[in-house]
Amino acid sequence: LPSAICSPRLRTKPSNRRETMMQEQINHRALEGIQVVAFEQVLSGPLGTCLLADMGAEVIKVERPGVGDVIRHCDSVVRGLSSGYVWLNRNKRSLTVDVKKDAGREILHRLSAKADVFFENYAPGVAERLGLGYEKLSRLNPRLIYCSLSGYGQDGPYRDVKAYDLLIQGEAGIIATTGYPDKPAKAGIAIADIAAGMYAALGILFALYQREKSGRGQLIDVSMFDSILSWLGYFPHHFWHAGEEPARVGMRHHYVTPYGPYLAKDGEYVNLAVATAQDWKVFCRDVIECPDLLADQRFATVEGRRENRKVLEEMIEKIFLERDHGEWMDRLKKAALPYGEVRGIAQVLAHPQALARKLIREVDSPVGRVPVIGSALRMSDSPARYDRIPDLGEDTEPILKELGYDDNAIESLRRDKAI
Repeated sequence: LPSAICSPRLRTKPSNRRETMMQEQINHRALEGIQVVAFEQVLSGPLGTCLLADMGAEVIKVERPGVGDVIRHCDSVVRGLSSGYVWLNRNKRSLTVDVKKDAGREILHRLSAKADVFFENYAPGVAERLGLGYEKLSRLNPRLIYCSLSGYGQDGPYRDVKAYDLLIQGEAGIIATTGYPDKPAKAGIAIADIAAGMYAALGILFALYQREKSGRGQLIDVSMFDSILSWLGYFPHHFWHAGEEPARVGMRHHYVTPYGPYLAKDGEYVNLAVATAQDWKVFCRDVIECPDLLADQRFATVEGRRENRKVLEEMIEKIFLERDHGEWMDRLKKAALPYGEVRGIAQVLAHPQALARKLIREVDSPVGRVPVIGSALRMSDSPARYDRIPDLGEDTEPILKELGYDDNAIESLRRDKAI
């Protein structure tokens, strides 16, 4: 990775071993020394740069003066702040710039000339029309890694089609494979946005690594459509080789059964997976106590159980309604089969594993300390950071001074409403 990451920074001698360890952890975050200019909005882009910021990158979030990222205004549930903004923008610095003004664009040109990454997730062509496209910025900084994230990518017949997560879920096959036979459904979370944001962060890391060998930056083109298409898993292979369009199977697995939540006598669900031939034997013999099913040739193989899914599912559903879910959970645990609860959000946030892993953290914000879900990355030498969620434009003046603007120049920019 870049030399700024690999080389220890000069520091005063720590006073004790604990302080030494803390300083070493802070100075060795994976992306310490990497600067990202984030010309971003809403969800997919901010998620990608949030992953980078958690690992130590300096992410400068470019926002519209007086307005900010549109996701700031989607709700006010976090004591007046938007839940989406709090979710996606910790550890960033907020710079307010009117990029439609020459003086505003000049600020971003100066930033890009010394930055490691320029990230944008506007519609294809928007950044270029504003003088912030790849060709322009890469001339200013040949080492710049430029990442564009969009709905359908920078080329192709759908390039200029407006894209939202729901629409991409439909176009890329998710809705057709989700829900029940009589009614499709979308995934409950914004999987197209999330997938694209994660691919963008991954692509930026790959490009940083490659730059250490080539000395050059490059253009990264990530789309929500491509991201979800790459997540379709088995479905394309069943179509190519068996001509199958996947049926909607509710809470069940498309190709393996029994697999999914089953309703127990007390109205609670029992989630289970019977994935192997041995698991099927144990399930029939020790869990549901129906060894006669093992002699039924209709259910002898994974393919057979799938072909006879309707009959088998009706039998198992009826059996599970005979006992409370706690008894089923005990039986599954004793049989050493995979099982779990079906939890609501309140239960998940109080999950003993979430508490043990310290997945609920607190960060500073304009309204005080607020809880957030912590980083899913656990790296022994790069602890995730949990700093401040920025107020709109709170870092504008410090960033401009770092770029060489003096007080008079900053005041002039304010009078011209460029910041």
